[in-house]
Amino acid sequence: MLFHIKHTTRYSYSRTVFCEPFLLRLRPREDSSQRLVRFQRTIHPQPAGVSEILDVEGYTSSHCWLNGPTCLLTVTVNSVVETLRTNPFDFLLENSAIELPVPYRPELCPALVPYRTVSQPSAAVQELADRIKAEVGQKTVQFLVQLAAWINQNLEMTIRPIGDPFPAEMTLQAREGSCRDLTVLFIEACRSVGLASRFVSGYQALAAPNGERHLHAWAEVFLPGAGWRGFDPGQGLAVADQHVAVASGLNAQAAAPVVGTFRGNGNSSLETQVVIRVT
Repeated sequence: MLFHIKHTTRYSYSRTVFCEPFLLRLRPREDSSQRLVRFQRTIHPQPAGVSEILDVEGYTSSHCWLNGPTCLLTVTVNSVVETLRTNPFDFLLENSAIELPVPYRPELCPALVPYRTVSQPSAAVQELADRIKAEVGQKTVQFLVQLAAWINQNLEMTIRPIGDPFPAEMTLQAREGSCRDLTVLFIEACRSVGLASRFVSGYQALAAPNGERHLHAWAEVFLPGAGWRGFDPGQGLAVADQHVAVASGLNAQAAAPVVGTFRGNGNSSLETQVVIRVT
């Protein structure tokens, strides 16, 4: 599938301010599941400098800085991405990973420790994970599929354009949340049974019920024999060619599309617009 994506991010300030150097994570990933055909980025006002950097996840971020004050900062990216994976289960797990708990190889453990560590321990989230693990007979892939499906079927997905994700227990108790809230719940449940999991931001082929488009979020789990594989609790499915991954990280903050601060007395407001055409 070909995704034609235009994503505009606009920060308006009530007074002229000075933007500190800021980080952009808006370039779609290039990996075995997707190919970046074209990418164009426009920043206004034009930055004094842009440095392309490789972050801890191996992702190419852009470090940008301005040379003067402004009352408006606009970033527009146009991307064309070809998604390649039609079967989300096109892998062969290592024998040791077929059932939970998964014993990661010793050489991988140090790097995966942060991705296996529960951020905010919760008895309710642990109980959910243990219950689903028992229902599927401790089968690893079935656990992930059933967990994503359970969240999709039992929690209502809402639209919340800004703000950090809520804690997993709060989302579970509220029985609703944005895509990033549901993703954090999925990640915390995975980590509670020892599965390395991370947060992913990107786009999806499916539009919201009102036709609007937004940056989407889902999770990836590291499976021996399969590598990082995506699961979307907002849709209740394993990720294939209907998603375009942009950035990933230990948590939502590590995959945020724009990171930066400003100096000045003005207040800021954020507007975003995402337009997607799939062919």
